[in-house]
Amino acid sequence: MLTGIEEVDWASLGHAYGPADDVPGLLRGLASADPAERETALDAMYGAVHHQGDVYDSTLACIPFLLELVADPKVQDRGGIVELLTSIGGIDLSGDDELDQLDPDDEEFIPAANYAMAAAAVAAGADVFLGLVGDPDPEVRLAAPCALASLHPDPAHVLSLLRERLTVECDTEVRLALVEAVGRIARRHESLRAETVEWLGWLSRAAQAPGLRLAALAQLARCAPGEVPDDVVERVTCLLDEVRTASVEPVRPDSPRPSTPTLIGQVRELFEDRAAGRPTPWTDELMRTLHTALDDRVDDRIALVLSQLRSPDRSQRADAIWLCGGLIRVWRGRYEEVVRLVGAQLADPDPRLREAAASFLEGLFELTGPAVDALAGWLAAPGPGAPDARARALLALARSGDPRAVPLLARALGEPEVRRDLLYAVPTLGPAAVPLAPALRRRLARVELDDRLYDHAAPLLFALASVRGVQALPEVLRVLRGAPANRRDWVREAALRALAAFGPAAREALPEVRELLESEAAAVSAQAALALWSVEGDRGAVLPALEARLSSGLPDADRCAAARALGEIGPAAAGGAPSLLPGLTARDLWVRVRSATALWRVAGDVESALPVLMAAWEENRHARVDIAECLAEMGPAAAAAEGLIRAELTRRRRHNVRESGFSSHDVHEDEKLLTFCRAALDRMEL
Repeated sequence: MLTGIEEVDWASLGHAYGPADDVPGLLRGLASADPAERETALDAMYGAVHHQGDVYDSTLACIPFLLELVADPKVQDRGGIVELLTSIGGIDLSGDDELDQLDPDDEEFIPAANYAMAAAAVAAGADVFLGLVGDPDPEVRLAAPCALASLHPDPAHVLSLLRERLTVECDTEVRLALVEAVGRIARRHESLRAETVEWLGWLSRAAQAPGLRLAALAQLARCAPGEVPDDVVERVTCLLDEVRTASVEPVRPDSPRPSTPTLIGQVRELFEDRAAGRPTPWTDELMRTLHTALDDRVDDRIALVLSQLRSPDRSQRADAIWLCGGLIRVWRGRYEEVVRLVGAQLADPDPRLREAAASFLEGLFELTGPAVDALAGWLAAPGPGAPDARARALLALARSGDPRAVPLLARALGEPEVRRDLLYAVPTLGPAAVPLAPALRRRLARVELDDRLYDHAAPLLFALASVRGVQALPEVLRVLRGAPANRRDWVREAALRALAAFGPAAREALPEVRELLESEAAAVSAQAALALWSVEGDRGAVLPALEARLSSGLPDADRCAAARALGEIGPAAAGGAPSLLPGLTARDLWVRVRSATALWRVAGDVESALPVLMAAWEENRHARVDIAECLAEMGPAAAAAEGLIRAELTRRRRHNVRESGFSSHDVHEDEKLLTFCRAALDRMEL
């Protein structure tokens, strides 16, 4: 086994963490009789030799040995090695001339060449996977179909083999993997798509197990969205009911494995925990695949989620919650019934279902309305509930603006630790949150003036500003005066924002405010100007300080901060309007937007501001919330932007969807945009 491994000069090769002289030990570890050693070795292969999907010269050198391990039936856990090879060789270079266009001296040439060589090397040895579809180890059979569909150079042969294997395979999860691999071939090879789509359509209607028909329907939707039947919701609902009520084979028991301090081990244990007690854990992945394929068919996807949320099967309801989380973050729609049914899950005795419901609801803000009674009822009732789930539920209730959150927040403020998000949610409660001021003051008084001052004080200062808790003025001044060097400007900005909210009652702070008006930090200086204006109304001191920050030679951040501050002062700052004009033609989009909105707010100059805002609307979708708010203020004067507003309101996809990742405020920000757009149209039609 591993013939020739000593003949490779591993020390001359490299991986993510330096010389690859440790790789022979890792390869031997993959063949170890000790399951912990095998898992540790596989984790290290992903962590160093194939780090974040990269291919190094050592990765290329490993491929023959990995293929040898896969072919040896005496090696255990070969399914994991098959998946590793699938990842190493799985980059699709067909039709990609990027490598040909790269200069060999370009720093990107070697990585691109390594990917190409890895794909070629694994494809050259991919016949080894053909024999694995009938391997005695079900984990190997589970991994083999994807490897064949992704790597083998003869897709027509693979397609026939997979379909033939399906007729004799007994393991449910392997059968589903076979169908998924068939769909993968159809997506990768157009010449085979028509016959594969026809076969998937037949399989989705055949007298087969409901899980298999559901898998076929999901792959059909991915390969040929136009072939998805109009009654897809009814069919999927019936299939899920059949899955729930059918006599299914028990989930394949895993051999006991020792816990390892590895990422792979943690992920494995997470999946094992999620699958525990579920007779059909694979329905989750099938429904994810189907939702991905249905894409912008939002009404159908909402109907599917509603069907699952009404299921007697807790696991189906839990799956639905996670699915509708992804749905609502990307697509606009009518989610009232979805939210209501998710809220109803808080009454379920299953703690994981309650946790999922609370996690979903905390990101909905104004859309939480149909679930607020369920949230308030669960939070008020004594009984079981993980602290984290209850904190999430309280955050959801507070973000919805429901006043029933106030006494619960007051109680939370008395605890040793309080979630920062809860404090940042206080403004949504409006005047109902005013009784929180004493508790906020007491907590601020206990904050240490150390290097973590910003982390602890900023959320409290934000909340105090929203309730205008002027009785906390001594505590705010203590923070302002005692801020340490670490993030001092951030602390000062937060304290000044609170002082501005306190208004004339904060006159005691004027010496500090006037001093900070001259701060080198633009954000601090601008906030000091707002505080000075709010406390004293001294236009003679405030306007020159802000106008000085608007010079075209200053950093963009300075100009944005000053323009925003002038806009907040409003018509009283009309004398500063000329200093905003150069910002309308600035290179930076945000300088243009801040200058244009400020110009409207201080001088009502629609003629200068509106074209800038309309151009920025098209240039950067992330500026649309601020722009729409300004257009709503303009009313009939913004009639030229009516087309932009109406087009936005007809879009189904949220304006701020990103290719990867998301923010907890994404849905809220998009709903704000829609609210401002509707308000703008209403005012235009007056």
